[in-house]
Amino acid sequence: MHNRIRELRTGKGMTQEQLAKVVGVRRETIVFLEQGKYNPSLLLAHTVAATLGVSIDELFSFEE
Repeated sequence: MHNRIRELRTGKGMTQEQLAKVVGVRRETIVFLEQGKYNPSLLLAHTVAATLGVSIDELFSFEE
């Protein structure tokens, strides 16, 4: 699964730490999400997408 978290986060001028604090996870979780090493729960995916101002479909891509 690919995602645009880093692109959208940096576009909003947010650090990994800031995004983590807003969505209620540790910074390491954001690191793993951005690297594609962690598949989030639906709730976390929704919260990250809402924080970054996009839909889940715009944030995550399930294509290889």
